Amino acid sequence: MGGTTPRARVTAAVARDGEHEFVMRCVALLGGATDPALVEATGGDSAAYVLAGHEGGPAGYWPRTWALRAFLYAWDPIAEASVVAASSDEHWRVREMAAKVIAARMTSSVDAPAALEQLAEDDNPRVRTAAERARAKFA
Repeated sequence: MGGTTPRARVTAAVARDGEHEFVMRCVALLGGATDPALVEATGGDSAAYVLAGHEGGPAGYWPRTWALRAFLYAWDPIAEASVVAASSDEHWRVREMAAKVIAARMTSSVDAPAALEQLAEDDNPRVRTAAERARAKFA
């Protein structure tokens, strides 16, 4: 798995598990589940460091960020509510990735504009930038 791209890792996991099942595992992780195999599949080389307890460990922001990033490559509309919920996450990296997923996957979602409105007012400039880019897709 080392040295592979996020897209390649997600594609391999989807080939193994099926897209719906993979997305459901990501949704569960966003909801607080612990899934070391999913963290490895989505986090690549950095996963071992996080799973060892660094950067907040398995319950930290990196697994949530990686689960959201996986939605750029694998999608099921069942994930929409989790993405919107992630737009209010305590960590800015998670909120930034939620904005990117909204832009890529949720342009017809009725909940997306309100989430992006909130993200456009975020304290973090990277989150605001991602939200503005996403909002352009709704114009």
